[in-house]
Amino acid sequence: MKISADPVRDYLSAVEREGSALPADRRQELLADLAEHIEVTRAERPDAPIGEILTELGDPRTIAATALAEAGSGVAGAATRSSDDAPVGRGKVHPSVPLLMLTLSLPFMMVFPDLPGPAIGVLFRIAGAVLLCTSVHWTTVQKTTGVLVTAVLPSAVITAWNLSGAPAGTPSLVANLVTLAVLTGASVLLWRVRRT
Repeated sequence: MKISADPVRDYLSAVEREGSALPADRRQELLADLAEHIEVTRAERPDAPIGEILTELGDPRTIAATALAEAGSGVAGAATRSSDDAPVGRGKVHPSVPLLMLTLSLPFMMVFPDLPGPAIGVLFRIAGAVLLCTSVHWTTVQKTTGVLVTAVLPSAVITAWNLSGAPAGTPSLVANLVTLAVLTGASVLLWRVRRT
């Protein structure tokens, strides 16, 4: 029996080979997700043997079969789907929707300081964060960073500002504009690094 020098590469090659019936973009996404999972697991458990980590992931044939089943009708569905379509059952929302919802949450609060402005802003922020987290257009790290920067951080800053009893006026406006600039910058960055 041949022992490989790089078991991770062999494992990913086996998944790629077994998943050859998947559309190329879905197959690459699967491989990227597996590689990221392996990397994260190795970082969390540096003493764990790589063979143990790969065994925990599962058999490459089973992983490929599951991915084919998730793709809907398998090869026939993949052949009829255009490259612009989202994978069946996931990612049907255009990637701009969560980014716009996260960015526009603050202007609703600024323009309409009385109810229902803040309520709509909070709903936009929550819905945008959920859509971002369930999207197939970003990796797990990008999603986590995006939610932290566009939803959690602004909410924490606004809550701290309101609890501090700071006076409304110019300082409040400057803080809101800086927060809006951060939201916009994060959304633009997420837009640029999205998977197409």
